[in-house]
Amino acid sequence: MRPQSTAPNHSSRTPIALWNLGFRPFYLLASVFSAGGILVWLAEYSGHIPSDAYLRGPIWHAHEMMFGFTLAVVAGFLLTAVRAWTQRPTPTGWPLAGLAALWILGRVLVLTPYGGAAAAANVAFPLAIAVAIARPLIQSGNRRNYFFIGLLVFLSAAMLALHLSLLGLLPLSPTFSLQAGLDALLFLLVVMGGRVIPMFTNNGAPKAQARRLRWVEAVAPGCILVLLAADLLVAPPTVIAGVAAACALIHAIRLAWWHPWRTVHVPLVWILHAGYAWIVVHLVLRALAIDGLMTGVFAIHALTVGAIGSFTLGMMTRTALGHTARPLQAGKLELACFVLVQMAAIIRVFGGIFISGERGLTVLVSAVLWAAAFGLYATGYWPILSRPRLDGKPG
Repeated sequence: MRPQSTAPNHSSRTPIALWNLGFRPFYLLASVFSAGGILVWLAEYSGHIPSDAYLRGPIWHAHEMMFGFTLAVVAGFLLTAVRAWTQRPTPTGWPLAGLAALWILGRVLVLTPYGGAAAAANVAFPLAIAVAIARPLIQSGNRRNYFFIGLLVFLSAAMLALHLSLLGLLPLSPTFSLQAGLDALLFLLVVMGGRVIPMFTNNGAPKAQARRLRWVEAVAPGCILVLLAADLLVAPPTVIAGVAAACALIHAIRLAWWHPWRTVHVPLVWILHAGYAWIVVHLVLRALAIDGLMTGVFAIHALTVGAIGSFTLGMMTRTALGHTARPLQAGKLELACFVLVQMAAIIRVFGGIFISGERGLTVLVSAVLWAAAFGLYATGYWPILSRPRLDGKPG
C-alpha cells in the first residue's frame, strides 16, 4: 500500500527538512550511492582499483547493491509508509539522522580491513529499522504489515551468515546467503507489487482496468516462499528449476491481468509494470540457468537491474512527489530515469546473452546507463527531498 500524501496530525517538522521523514535522507543517500557505487564497481571490474578492503570484487558489488542501496530504499519507504498506515510517529530528527549515520558507517567500514566492525554495523541496520517500525505497527494493531518486521530480521540474518562465512566462522558459501537475500527481496517486490500496481493502474490509467484473479493472488507470494525454502534447504537443482518455472508462469498470468500494455502513456504506472515484467524474466532465466541453458548472472541482473531498479525508481519518485504535496505526474526528468534504467537492464541481460563476445562492453554500457538514471534522480530530487512540503504540513 502506498504511503498517503496527507500527513498525520502529529508534528514531525524539524529545523532541517531533510530529517522530517524517512524517505528524504534514505532516497537521497540511495540514489547518490547507487550512481557513484556502480561507477566504482565498474572501475574495479576493469582492474583499475587495487584494494585491501574487507569486501572486494563481486562480493562487495553484490553486498552493497543488495544490503546497501536496496535496503536504503526499503528503509526510506517503510519509515514513511508505516507512519501513514498507523498514524503513529516513526523516527525523525536526530533519531532518523542516527539511522542514516549507521547506514553510512556500514558503507565505509566494508572498505576498510575491519571485517568484524563492518559486519556489526551492516547487520545492525535492518534490525534498527525493524525496531523503528515495530513499535507503531504493534501499537496500532496493524497485523497486515507485521511481515515487514520479519522480513527485515531475515535480511539481517542473511547478512550475518554472509559475514560469518567471509570471516571464516561459518562453513557456508557466501553465495548461499546472497541467494537467500535475493529471494527475500523478490518476495518483498511480489507482495508490494500485488498491493499497489493494480490500484495505481486503475487510479492513473482507468482504461487499463487492471484486475485480480483470486487464486493467482493467493498463490503468487506463496510460490516465492517455496522457492526461498528450496534454496535454503539446498534442494536438488531440478526441483529449484521446476519451482522457478512454475513461479514464472503464475507471475506472468498475474501481470497479464493487470493489462500493462494499456499504461504506456502513464510513466509512473508503466515503470512498475516494467519492474514486475522483469520478475517474470528473472524466474524464467533462473530456471534455464539451473538447467544449464543459461549463465546464472543474467537471471540475477534481471532481478537486480531490471526489477529492483524499476521498482526503486518508480516508488522513490511517487513517494517523494506525494509526500511533498506535488502532483503525481512524471516529467521529462522522471521519464529519462525510467527509460535509462530499462536500457541498462536490457543491455546487461539480453546484450550479455546475445552478444557473448562483447560481455565487457555490455557491462560497461549498462553500468553507465544505471549511474545516469540514479544520478539524474539524485540531481533532480535533491531540492524536493531537502526542502519542506509545498503545503507547509509536517513530513
